[in-house]
Amino acid sequence: MTLLNATNIAHDFEYPLFTDINLSLDAHESMAIIGASGSGKSTLLHILSSLLKPKEGKVELFNKDIYALKKQELVEMRRNDIGMVFQSHYLFKGFSAYENLEVAAKLSNTEIDESVLDSLGIKEVIHQKVTELSGGQQQRVSIARVLIKKPRLIFADEPTGNLDSETAFDVMKLFSEYIQSHDAAMVLVTHEKSLAMECDHVYKLVDMKLEKVK
Repeated sequence: MTLLNATNIAHDFEYPLFTDINLSLDAHESMAIIGASGSGKSTLLHILSSLLKPKEGKVELFNKDIYALKKQELVEMRRNDIGMVFQSHYLFKGFSAYENLEVAAKLSNTEIDESVLDSLGIKEVIHQKVTELSGGQQQRVSIARVLIKKPRLIFADEPTGNLDSETAFDVMKLFSEYIQSHDAAMVLVTHEKSLAMECDHVYKLVDMKLEKVK
């Protein structure tokens, strides 16, 4: 089952970023995009995840042209089917970690999975205020917030940037187990080639094109 299909994607700002990008991703698959800083990795992720309309091309998620959807249809897709992990945590600072997860669970009509908290090593700090947590703990809370939504597609932009290498690989294993057990898929942007190679498919964005690495 194809969950993501991108055709002839091109984009630019003051200068061209990339052109003629074609990608597809099936359920139970993971994809990593690597490349130098400024190559357009995060911009491409934003386009694939419905946050930025490309200058050219079409993006289909779950066989729907996302940039042709009505606003409410896109809101529902983002709420129920898409999970996003960014470099910034975007947590509610005045809330506890648990309250942040409660908000996500209520919006997506799911429940907080205690096993996810155990796997991420945040169960002991879950009732502390976000501002009392380290950067790595906040990042793990943001990852938990995505997983409890049970999305069909996960888009992750440097999701392990604040984590030590051992925890980073544990998180990658958790993502892999999740997509296998939930008919889901993941697109990862990272500077860490060793992490990228944990994915089924690896592409490098260079000279405005995607090169297949794995």
